[in-house]
Amino acid sequence: MDALTELVGTVGEYVWYVVFAILIGVGLYLTIRTGVIQLRGLPEMFRVLTDPPGDAEDGKKGISSFRAFTVSAAARVGTGNIAGVAIAISLGGPGAVFWMWTIAAIGAASAFVESTLGQLYKIKSRDGYVGGPAYYMERGLKKRWMGLIFAVTITITYGFVFNSVQSNSIVDAVSGSFNLDMADSQNMWIRIVIGLALVAITAASFSAVFARSPA
Repeated sequence: MDALTELVGTVGEYVWYVVFAILIGVGLYLTIRTGVIQLRGLPEMFRVLTDPPGDAEDGKKGISSFRAFTVSAAARVGTGNIAGVAIAISLGGPGAVFWMWTIAAIGAASAFVESTLGQLYKIKSRDGYVGGPAYYMERGLKKRWMGLIFAVTITITYGFVFNSVQSNSIVDAVSGSFNLDMADSQNMWIRIVIGLALVAITAASFSAVFARSPA
């Protein structure tokens, strides 16, 4: 098991170097191609935040720009970001904040293009509009196979990777706050209790959303 853990860590380290270089390179390219949209678009961003909700095709009121912004921010920022920032500062010092701001500024151009493509290639369904990377891979790049691979991969990773990272970050935060050693098998109950609590809260949230959704 230790050998497998070391192998995965070594491979992951080299893969991350490649991914990091690609993300920074693409971010810089899109920053130049969009004319530094992450700075140029700031005035328009603050202007549209005050726009009132519009009317949907069925006559119901839509959500306001500010509510759309908060939903989008909530989808992008999670416990992983919060825990990651804390770890970066503890390991790298205050200088880590500067580099995180720099990388975030570069990545903002990629996020803008990603959201724009999602709007351009979305399709209308019975309950509204649906879109995302899988749709613009299929409709924009004309590569349905790529969209299918992405859809299957993201479904699996969200269920078994993203959620696990989020819950593990919460466990680490709780154990650090109470100075508990999670390597001790006697403290395993903490992971179980927090896991069950997260499941209950998530289930209650989805139940509330589905209860308010039209049949």
